[in-house]
Amino acid sequence: MGQVLWHVTMSLDGFIAGPRHDMTWLADYLGPNPTADEVLAQVGALLIGDRTYQLAKTEDGKPYGGAWSGPQFVLTHHPPKNPPAGFTFLSGDVEEAVAAAKAAAGDKYVVVLGADTARSCLDAGVLDEVLVHIAPVLLGDGVRFHVHPGGTNVKLERISLTQSPLVTNLWLRVVSREMTHQLKRGE
Repeated sequence: MGQVLWHVTMSLDGFIAGPRHDMTWLADYLGPNPTADEVLAQVGALLIGDRTYQLAKTEDGKPYGGAWSGPQFVLTHHPPKNPPAGFTFLSGDVEEAVAAAKAAAGDKYVVVLGADTARSCLDAGVLDEVLVHIAPVLLGDGVRFHVHPGGTNVKLERISLTQSPLVTNLWLRVVSREMTHQLKRGE
């Protein structure tokens, strides 16, 4: 089975979306990136939250600007009555959603998009890796990369650190799943 990867672009001051979930700033930092290309070739399925799905509907609706296609799983409390083709809507817990996405992805990555969904995966102990493209921009406000009320101390191990012309790529492995389970249970 493949790994679960949170793939995200972040501003230098720690935001993955601007105010009101604005993603237009991201366009300035898309471009040649061998690390992103490497990941794209290894994506087997996407796991996204409802907010990310709603934002995708208002934009072009195509993940990775249309450079990738495949099964997309939407974790939501309100699945639509008539889901669009290519999407599977799941309203169970995150572990079930990850299991479904992993089955579809085979030995490739399940890529998580969206801060809330990624945090749920981290809290459940099912997130394996994080790939952050750090953009040289300060947004000042918006959706934080990671927020956990009460704090956490999740340990990450660097897999690689590379440069592309527009961003710095930081690829990390989650090494303290036991800690995230303890935090979830309040131990």
